[in-house]
Amino acid sequence: MPKRISLGFLLVFLGSQVGITLKPVQAQTQVVPITTTTKTVCPAQLGADVDAVINRPLFSRARWGILVQPLSSPQTLYSRDAQKYFTPASTTKLLTTAAALQQLGTNFRFRTSVYRGGNGVLSVVGRGDPSLTDAQLAALAKQLKERGIRIANQLIADDTYIRGDIVHPSWQWEDIQSDYGAPINSLILNQNVSSIRLLPQSVGKPLKVIWVDIHEDRQWQVINQSVTTAENQPTFINVTRDLKGQTLRIQGQLALNSEPALVSLPVLAPAEYFLRRFRSTLIAEKIPVLQTFVSSTQGKNEEELANVESPPLSELVAQTNINSNNLFAESLLRALAIKKTPVENQSSADAGLEVMKTTLTQMGVDSAGYSLVDGSGLSRKDLVSPEALVQTLQAMAKSPAALVYRASLPVAARSGTLKNRFQDTPAEGIVQAKTGSMGGVVSLAGYVNAPRYGRVVFSIMVNQTEQPARVVRQAVDEIVVLLAQLQRC
Repeated sequence: MPKRISLGFLLVFLGSQVGITLKPVQAQTQVVPITTTTKTVCPAQLGADVDAVINRPLFSRARWGILVQPLSSPQTLYSRDAQKYFTPASTTKLLTTAAALQQLGTNFRFRTSVYRGGNGVLSVVGRGDPSLTDAQLAALAKQLKERGIRIANQLIADDTYIRGDIVHPSWQWEDIQSDYGAPINSLILNQNVSSIRLLPQSVGKPLKVIWVDIHEDRQWQVINQSVTTAENQPTFINVTRDLKGQTLRIQGQLALNSEPALVSLPVLAPAEYFLRRFRSTLIAEKIPVLQTFVSSTQGKNEEELANVESPPLSELVAQTNINSNNLFAESLLRALAIKKTPVENQSSADAGLEVMKTTLTQMGVDSAGYSLVDGSGLSRKDLVSPEALVQTLQAMAKSPAALVYRASLPVAARSGTLKNRFQDTPAEGIVQAKTGSMGGVVSLAGYVNAPRYGRVVFSIMVNQTEQPARVVRQAVDEIVVLLAQLQRC
């Protein structure tokens, strides 16, 4: 079974996704173990206990923003720079998913349709469904066959529903050449990611490159500078794109006895990628396709021949938050644009941000507490205060979608991005929170069901830190463990 290369450390891998090389953790950094014993933490002593964590010398250059409140109460248990702006990373998704649930409802679904035109023309219209896969393309092809379609003289991809750039101009280059920075458009397929397998050959030979989708091989010029090493040698892979996007450089090494590596790449032109895959699917269903092209103008669609729908928004929000999926978050942001009258030349993302701001204001979230340019938190231009995150969490606890929203958050030591955190601590299983991380940034915000105190809402944001992310996360987790041990006394 191939070893998949994705964000974060991978066993013996020193590299991560496409275009990223990770530095080894500094061995001299001292990490204080998280307590696994239960103790009593009175609200009156919480401040001193939290200060003892964040005032350690190794955090002397870092900025900390923290706000802790009882659920549905204006009382403050702890506050530090709670109204100041911080780079939020993926905790931004708390705002995006809250607004989506409020505006679209838990049962909202994306719809992808195929329409009949004259002279054997089929037009497929996407509306930004981030969950669409090859399985749904097969379902569309079967429906077309059942409707009597035997040939498509033209297959048109209508990619006009979502307006604007497919990646935000402030996203960093290393992000947009990685699968977590995949492009966003109307016709998303397989999360706009394709993959290659890298297999060791004989010692000294370059790794063998196998495209999972053979059609993608033609889209890239591959410069293979990798090598197969002797058994049990260190293994690392680094795959990068050039600035023009079509040259793929493969570097690194795999040992002779190692498993194949699976590397995920964002597709170059997502609408064209969709067309290639759908054309192949139709041909497999014995519906030949003579011509294909992407339409840049919205067509007149009269008769819908086939359609597929996404899972309900409740499930999409869970995928967004539990696994911190950037593409899903950006799709939900653009879906909000349907709640706003279109403005000429305004992108769907900007329209969605306006709807988000209006929605959050109606919920009681201070609009001065955040300034966003995207829905995922991938941009370093995003700014959010700890107070804005807590206000959102408080408001959603009173919302009709409260249970869905809370269920979308990772559970400490149990699921998603918190699965490997808080194990064997008092916080295990009673913390539901959204993570956020990028270079110099670590954040966590969510709910704690403190058994001897009651429900608590918190936001912890750390910026401008030179410490390894694991060191900062451990300190953040220490604070959350304190919250889990709160007791009325």
